[in-house]
Amino acid sequence: MVGEEGAFVLGWDEVLTEEELSTTLKVLCMSEEEFKEYKEQDGWEDDSEEEENSTLSYEALSRLKTPCKKLLYDSVLLTLESYGSDLKAEQDLLNNKEAYEKLSRREQQALHVRYGQKRILHQLLELVH
Repeated sequence: MVGEEGAFVLGWDEVLTEEELSTTLKVLCMSEEEFKEYKEQDGWEDDSEEEENSTLSYEALSRLKTPCKKLLYDSVLLTLESYGSDLKAEQDLLNNKEAYEKLSRREQQALHVRYGQKRILHQLLELVH
C-alpha cells in the first residue's frame, strides 16, 4: 500500500503522499468485518466525493478518528526512536556555534536535514495527540 519504500512523505503543511497514507490508515483502522468486505470488493468503489474529502492537510489529520490518530501517533514515535538523538540535542548543537563549526560541511547539512525531519514529526505528534 505504501509503495516500495514503505514510507510516507510529510511536508511542513500537509502529507505529500496523502493517497497512500489515507488508504493505509483506512485499512489498518478497519474492523475485521469491514476488512473482509473491503477484500471482497477489491478495494473501494470509485467515489469522487470521498476522494475530495480525503485530503490530508495537517488540519485534517487532527480530525481523524481516535484509532487512526493513535496509530499515526505510535508510528511517529517509532520513527523518532530510530534516530540516534532527540530534537533537543539537534537544536543544542545548532545553537552551539563552536561545536557546529567543528562539524564538516557534510555533517552540518545532515544535522539540518535531521533537525527539519524531527520538527515535522513533532508537529505531527501535536496534531494527532
